[in-house]
Amino acid sequence: MPANPKYLNPAFWPRFSKITAAILGGYLVSITFHLALAAWFNRANVMITMAFSGFILWVALMVIAFLAKSGWKIWGIYILLSLFFYLFIYLGQTYNTAQ
Repeated sequence: MPANPKYLNPAFWPRFSKITAAILGGYLVSITFHLALAAWFNRANVMITMAFSGFILWVALMVIAFLAKSGWKIWGIYILLSLFFYLFIYLGQTYNTAQ
């Protein structure tokens, strides 16, 4: 049974933005989150944990990207989250190397 046409989006850019936000944006947020944790906690433990929790977080962020109404809004949210985590990476490296 074919999908209902009213739920399909024939335009290229909205579909492209959701797919790239899911794959690239989700990966970026997942990596920056774990690097921010590694800047504040034991780096080896966080990196070992990232092998499993990073994939789970990435998949969850992919699902969220496809559930969103606009791919551009989810891109904006993912970029803001990444910048927020980059701030924690910077502060963690600055604070922990000064000691």
